[in-house]
Amino acid sequence: MLDGFETREMWPYECLRCLYVWEEEFVVRRLCDAYGKRAEIWLSAGVPVQPPWAGTSCPSCGAHHLTWFPSGYLARHPELVAEPEPGPAPVFAPAPVSWPDSAPAARRSKLPGRLLIAFGVPLALFLGYELYIIAAAHAGH
Repeated sequence: MLDGFETREMWPYECLRCLYVWEEEFVVRRLCDAYGKRAEIWLSAGVPVQPPWAGTSCPSCGAHHLTWFPSGYLARHPELVAEPEPGPAPVFAPAPVSWPDSAPAARRSKLPGRLLIAFGVPLALFLGYELYIIAAAHAGH
């Protein structure tokens, strides 16, 4: 039968690369079996993780070169913790313009007219020129 207890521990860290300082909370389950063998299970947000001294990386730059302070150190030294950066300012987009029900049909009808002008006028000029050349060639015979 396992005998044990669990505690909450705050581990303050400092990245030695970017000097970012943060704190993580862990739940430590300390267990002892019937033979006197002890074990610790470290949990972060309810998920088993490696102990804080093994495998932790900086959330700012991803480096693994860290140092940690005694528990409660940052509570006694708040000047070490950087102020949180303000989030991006909210962007307010203008409200969509509501068009009358007939407006989409009117806008769609302009597109074929524009296409007709864009392709039709040059085509008509080209065909007119070709007909003129043919007529002039027949008139000269």
